[in-house]
Amino acid sequence: MPPANKKQNRGDKVRLALCPGTFDPITNGHVDIIERSSRLFDRLFVTIFPNPDKAVLFTLQERLEMVREAVAHLPNVTVEAHDGLVSDYVRARGIRVVIRGLRAVTDFEYEFQMAQMNMRLNPEVETCFMMTRPENAYLSSSIVKTVARYGGDVTGLVPPGVAKRLEALFKGR
Repeated sequence: MPPANKKQNRGDKVRLALCPGTFDPITNGHVDIIERSSRLFDRLFVTIFPNPDKAVLFTLQERLEMVREAVAHLPNVTVEAHDGLVSDYVRARGIRVVIRGLRAVTDFEYEFQMAQMNMRLNPEVETCFMMTRPENAYLSSSIVKTVARYGGDVTGLVPPGVAKRLEALFKGR
């Protein structure tokens, strides 16, 4: 039997995946999806994409720093930003799988449309939906920002570094 760390029946092909998002800010729900995805793929790109429909609280540089800090323990994860289409990004890097986390049926409706458009723009890309853990089902960046804005405790909802940034941002308001 071959060693467990050998790639079996795949030759030297490396399995790549993308976990895209706005990450404003990254939550423990995001981190959970990233950790679980990193175990399924040889290399995972966590990439911040702009979303013109969202008003962001943190700058792109701040979000990159927070995401990098939150996933620093995952050696096969690369964090970067891209201003363009997911379909072009994955094509340029040879990525064939896009990971999307789902919390509820309403998430699925939006994500299903995005997956279909990505497939239309790049038929080589597949979207893999990963269900959130029950303890994160209510968690979103928007909810975290609202709680922090009004002085609520976000401990346990976001990585510690993110909680500190949120507290500093809203302190004295």
